[in-house]
Amino acid sequence: MRFYIASGFHNKEQVQYISGKLTSRGYIHTYDWTKNERASSFEQLKEIGQLEKDAIMDADFIVVLLPAGKGSHIEFGIALGQNKKIYLYSPDVEVKDFATTSTFYFLPEVEIVIGELDELLEKILTN
Repeated sequence: MRFYIASGFHNKEQVQYISGKLTSRGYIHTYDWTKNERASSFEQLKEIGQLEKDAIMDADFIVVLLPAGKGSHIEFGIALGQNKKIYLYSPDVEVKDFATTSTFYFLPEVEIVIGELDELLEKILTN
């Protein structure tokens, strides 16, 4: 199975943790953006954006680690538009706060996982 992980730079360690655990089980990470430095030009943004878009298209599923920024939510949208399975991870129940949540989080393709990262891994590995 091929996967992509969307999140912000502030979650870099969590992304690397999930990636390492999945790849050790034979899963293939389609693109590891955590190996990049922050883009410093529009040309770099374009190049990285294309790599990330291609990686999402090549993935069987994506993982979105919250809290995440606008880029991650665009990646979420690309995956949703491609009918990909999406694991939406939140360390707390804020994702289910009716006043601030997104309607798209509750579509059938999306599986919300709340708690510890290992609970997310268990959910992915047992599906």
